[in-house]
Amino acid sequence: MPTVSVKRDLLFKALGRTYTDEEFDELCFEFGLELDEITSEKELISKEQGNEKAAGASDVVLYKIDVPANRYDLLCLEGLVRGLQVFKERIKAPVYKRVMPNGEMHRLIVTEETTKVRPYAVAAVLRNIKFTKDRYDSFIELQEKLHQNICRKRALVAIGTHDLDTLSGPFTYTAKRPSDIKFKALNKTKEHTACELMNLYKTDNHLKHYLHIIEKKPLYPVIYDSNGVVLSMPPIINGDHSKITLKTKNVFIECTGTDFTKAKIVLDVIVTMFSEYCENQFTVEAAEVVFPNGKSHTFPELAYRKEMVRADLINKKIGIRETPANLAKLLTRMFLKSEVIGDGNQLEIEIPPTRADIIHACDIVEDAAIAYGYNNIQMSLPKTYTIANQCSQEDIADKLGLDISSTKAVHISNPKTAEFQVARTTLLPGLLKTIAANRKMPLPLKLFEISDIVVKDSSRDVGARNYRHLCAVYYHRSPGFEIIHGLLDRVMQLLAVTPGEKKGGYVIKASEGSAFFPGRCAEIFARGQSVGKLGVLHPDVITKFELTMPCSALEINIEPFL
Repeated sequence: MPTVSVKRDLLFKALGRTYTDEEFDELCFEFGLELDEITSEKELISKEQGNEKAAGASDVVLYKIDVPANRYDLLCLEGLVRGLQVFKERIKAPVYKRVMPNGEMHRLIVTEETTKVRPYAVAAVLRNIKFTKDRYDSFIELQEKLHQNICRKRALVAIGTHDLDTLSGPFTYTAKRPSDIKFKALNKTKEHTACELMNLYKTDNHLKHYLHIIEKKPLYPVIYDSNGVVLSMPPIINGDHSKITLKTKNVFIECTGTDFTKAKIVLDVIVTMFSEYCENQFTVEAAEVVFPNGKSHTFPELAYRKEMVRADLINKKIGIRETPANLAKLLTRMFLKSEVIGDGNQLEIEIPPTRADIIHACDIVEDAAIAYGYNNIQMSLPKTYTIANQCSQEDIADKLGLDISSTKAVHISNPKTAEFQVARTTLLPGLLKTIAANRKMPLPLKLFEISDIVVKDSSRDVGARNYRHLCAVYYHRSPGFEIIHGLLDRVMQLLAVTPGEKKGGYVIKASEGSAFFPGRCAEIFARGQSVGKLGVLHPDVITKFELTMPCSALEINIEPFL
């Protein structure tokens, strides 16, 4: 969840009233947000760097508010205030409009050289905007929040904002060799080539995290105006010539990237949030972007669309009984202008350009639930009755192809849950369950666990004994037996156990195991005794654990080495 820091007094001024901390916390909860922390710049610096560094820092109270990751419209003070005001029905949701310029439309020409670097670009103009220090800070902060969130640290989209009055169109977005790009970067005192800048920024705590995006590319993206002035070298740095100041009146915004849809969303968010400060509120001047194929597009899109949802569906999903008219009112409070149409049970919802998070009917239902108030939903017993059935204690044994009666498993006489009727004799099932729960993570998945297993032992007074085991699994498109084998060799090396049967060494010998693929299993012998097995898991085992790719595993008893 992104966290937005806003000055409390500035926030209350924009809201038109003050709140106690408890009241504002409650308001955030009602709106689906969370007031995470009440602090100040001085307190934050003091915590991170000590009291000496905090000397002279501001004591202004800051509210740190957790915002849902897909609510890009709430990542700045302007969007937050607008959303809360509409939610409390103090204002109506504004209508955002794209307008044509009085003269010639500004044009951004995309050349073919950008195709293999960052092929997409969009642009717009905020005309006659009035900045103050707080508005300027919020404008910069929103760009940074978007860069870290939807832009995926500038990998998908990078934002450039420029003082339009210092530039001359049309603009050209192209890609050149780093040695051919030379300009004065933002806040620098002299010109550098792109190569020099990349070396310079390797020690910059902020920009060094973005260098990898283009540093190995033969061509770097760059935007020029008609006089050859560099606007930016996305996604790294803007030019100093066109930097925004408090005196800036007209802002040219360009977003370049590898994801066209996200670039359009980012542009829509920026212009809708800050068009509030334009002379003609909530209007954005269009810009033309010409792509290499000759096709021309006008941005920002600022598209409104309509969705139809039945009122009875919303009531059923939430568990409430509200009239269609009341549901329409709830949704309107969430920036989703709604009205009842047709047979009186159908709602027509208008999705504004600020709500890119509304993709499906379930998103609309969620907003209706937030506006209704989760605490106001009455608890009730489900109307459908089912007969519960406990998981069999043989479930894990079946998945591994074992007969539980033939194992030394310890049965628990009074288990609290069906899942823990038998103490584990192997660590493998736990790791396979973990992989099954994380299948969407990037491959390969490499997991290990060192923990105890329990087996029956009549020589002990409690009738059972613990053994410390090490288990490791490798899950990828190929089985990776050699990787698991290499892990075994490394573990033995660290335990100072040499290869070979002599002098207490270790060897592996072909073996069979119900959990392993025939012919791809080996038993591990060390210091004259069997300590475990390794191999490629049987396809049946993989399928029963709801996995879809090959998996190799190693499990050894490490007691002999302790």
